[in-house]
This record gives sequence, structure tokens and C-alpha cells, in this order.
Amino acid sequence: MSIDDRARMIRALFAAYRSNDRTAVENALADDFRFTSPYDDRIDKTAYFERCWRNADWIERHEIERIFVQGDEAFVTYNCVAKSGKNFRNTEFFVFADDKIQRIDVYFGATYQDSAFVRQQEN
Repeated sequence: MSIDDRARMIRALFAAYRSNDRTAVENALADDFRFTSPYDDRIDKTAYFERCWRNADWIERHEIERIFVQGDEAFVTYNCVAKSGKNFRNTEFFVFADDKIQRIDVYFGATYQDSAFVRQQEN
């Protein structure tokens, strides 16, 4: 896959999340897919859909700010705007294997409500 193909695949994945198209997301992920976030440590594809997949009706839109692709890896920074007025910026690191996404590591960013910073609760 070319750099442009990988960038298009990432954009298509975000569109599939937004439209709640689980089949498209499942098809984009490799069988040995792993997902890591501040709440998840290398969970597999089955656990990802059990723990992380939910109806996307709360999302107004994703604003992809940048996609950097180099070889089989990519970084994506985006702003997610919720219908409630809350928004947050995240960065995700993608690893590709052939024409599938093999790994996503999510790094959470700041959260805002009606353009004001929302302090996150400490654990």
C-alpha cells in the first residue's frame, strides 16, 4: 500500500466509526489486531469490540488535523466533537500489516466543554 492508500484507509476508518459501521471497522483490522489506550493494554480484536465499541450517536464529527504516514506506521491527530458540546484531541499511532491495521495505540489529549478546558479527574 502507498502512503496515500494508508491515509485514505485511516480516513475511511474514522468515517466508519462515525457512521457506526462495525463491519467496515472489523474488516479494516487484522486478525491479530492489538489496541492500547490509557485504559487498555494490548487488548485483542474481540476484547476491543467488547470494551471499546459503542454507538457513535454521541459524536458530532471528527476533525482530522494531521496524518503522518511513514512506511507501515502512521500518526493521526484529531479533534472529536460531541453533540453535547464537549470535545477532545487525541493522537493515535497505527501499525499496518499488508492491507490491514494491526495495531492502534491511543494517546488522550485535553477535553473541552463549550470552548473551556475541562480538568480531568485524578485517579
